[in-house]
Amino acid sequence: MATAKKLTDNHLTCVICTEVFTDPVTLECNHTFCKSCLLKYTNTQPDAIQAKCIPCPSCRQLTKVTNPVSPVEEWVGQLKPSHVIQGLMDDFGPGAEAADVNICIVCKQQGKTTPATSWCSICDDVFCDGCLKMHNMIPTSRDHEVVDASDATKRKSKQRFMCNIHKDKQIELFCKDCRMAICHTCCSINHRKCDDVDTLDSMTPIVREHLSNQNQELKIKMTTSENNIILRKSQIKEINSNAQNIKDDIRKTRQAVVDMILRKEKQLLGKVDRSSGEQLHTIQAEIKFQEIEMQMYQQQYEFTANAVTSNCERDMYAVYESVGEASTDIRDTDNRPAPGRVVFTHDMDKLSKAVEELQLGEVAVVRGVSDRQSTPVLHHNIDCEADGDETRPCLCDVTVLTVDGINVTVVADNNNNSLKTCYTSKPNTHVNQLLLSGWPSHIAKLSESQVAVSLPWSKQIVTVNVTPEPVLLSTIKTSKEYYALAYLSPSQLVAGTYGQSHSVDILDMTGKILKSINTGVIRNPDFIHVTSNNNLIVSEGRVNSLVSVTCEGEAVFTYAPTGDRALTMPWGVTTTSTGDILLVDWASHKVIQLTESGRFVRDVLTQQDGLSCPRGICLDGDGFLYVTCDTYVKVFTFVQSVHNQIT
Repeated sequence: MATAKKLTDNHLTCVICTEVFTDPVTLECNHTFCKSCLLKYTNTQPDAIQAKCIPCPSCRQLTKVTNPVSPVEEWVGQLKPSHVIQGLMDDFGPGAEAADVNICIVCKQQGKTTPATSWCSICDDVFCDGCLKMHNMIPTSRDHEVVDASDATKRKSKQRFMCNIHKDKQIELFCKDCRMAICHTCCSINHRKCDDVDTLDSMTPIVREHLSNQNQELKIKMTTSENNIILRKSQIKEINSNAQNIKDDIRKTRQAVVDMILRKEKQLLGKVDRSSGEQLHTIQAEIKFQEIEMQMYQQQYEFTANAVTSNCERDMYAVYESVGEASTDIRDTDNRPAPGRVVFTHDMDKLSKAVEELQLGEVAVVRGVSDRQSTPVLHHNIDCEADGDETRPCLCDVTVLTVDGINVTVVADNNNNSLKTCYTSKPNTHVNQLLLSGWPSHIAKLSESQVAVSLPWSKQIVTVNVTPEPVLLSTIKTSKEYYALAYLSPSQLVAGTYGQSHSVDILDMTGKILKSINTGVIRNPDFIHVTSNNNLIVSEGRVNSLVSVTCEGEAVFTYAPTGDRALTMPWGVTTTSTGDILLVDWASHKVIQLTESGRFVRDVLTQQDGLSCPRGICLDGDGFLYVTCDTYVKVFTFVQSVHNQIT
């Protein structure tokens, strides 16, 4: 019973409804489902219905239907379960336990319910002990092989393989063309045109070996699937943990903003208290003064009243003389200015707009190298050696275009004075080259089909159309030998020359200098990159520094670390979708990742990743990272790091 339950739970359960199969059907990929479950799933897949196929919910493989014009219900209805699934269902599926209680076939015909004890493999019937004796006495059946009726395994192994179409015919042949076990009648009627039919005895070892090999493959796939499930579960755990950390950061940011608002509120409330306190102090002092003055008037009033009411003329004149003109010196307190009033003024529209425009930050899904926890994996190498090369290529710079849906890698080959385009058109890889009047230094991507290339010794900048073969469009004469080159706008380029205080010039498309920019410590730019906000990032190997300035020449940052992180000839520069900077360090065989503000993040690639004297660098739209190394362009992809590694 334990075996039956294990088989039912593990092998006879539909993955859609998670219940034991009800009317199972098997697809060409050998996955089995309940007929009703598969019908419901198929009705939710309009693309598969349009293709006249039944999609597998597990592996997505399509099973073609025999009658495409019929309704979907009939498509599924025409499917049958595999022999293995059907056999397991017969032995261990619902109702199998009841079938174990067999009734003797002879006694059953006589209306009796005598339990059977034996089963005849030839007659395919069960008998009780008494009827078995009679079965064994009949000459035509005395030599039949009989086994215990309760031994389902032995019964199954001894059961004859009968044809489903010709019920009385035993299957003895196998049609290799149709991959089907058949009887002689099927062979003579339905398989006359088939070329390869063999006996079942000859095919059985081959089929058994094939199924054993398939079982080994399935075991490997099961292990892989199990590992993938563990991996995905660990990824879910990491995603949830990362999401919680981000939520905490957002709440901290919100709290910081709230704290700023509370500080501003406290400042305003304090100012109200101070202003109101000053006014109250002034008024209270005035009240005190008035009280003292009123007491003085009260005393003078009583003294004068006593003198008037007395009959002594001497006292009356004495008071009169002492008061004199003072009695008429009445202060005009009514004309004093009224105390000021504290008011609070605010612009609700302006305040609402400020709150509306308030940005706590941005939430985005980062992939590839933009994910700072990702791990680089070498995807492939691009060999840029062409048939017409006179010497070994030396690749200085690289960019990637998408021309008519084809990814085209464009490289500057110094040694062969050529611009090369490399692309794959299955099954071939093509390398085309455009010979130039001098050695090319750097490439500026103008569009998905055009680039500009600096030729310093010729004092030229050429524009090239990529079809994907390189075709020369125009030649721009320049007044200086420009090495570094970058695209600023449809009408402007940024170019760098050597040995001048203002080493970076902004040019128009005729080569005219529009503006010169001082880049601080950098006087001989090796590479220039323009960021998404039009800042310039300039590297120079001679001073081992990276400098970022605005187009107006205002300094953004200078990256010149010391110690273990000191640069040893920085060259190629690019930026990620999130603004991080990727910098090639030629002598240390590294690609370094920095923040947008020039802070160190990590060493993205090192010599252990196969880097050797890297120079140029770029990212394509799919997140692949391209780095030039001598004659090759190494292409890296990035996978998400998983803390819980699968062993």
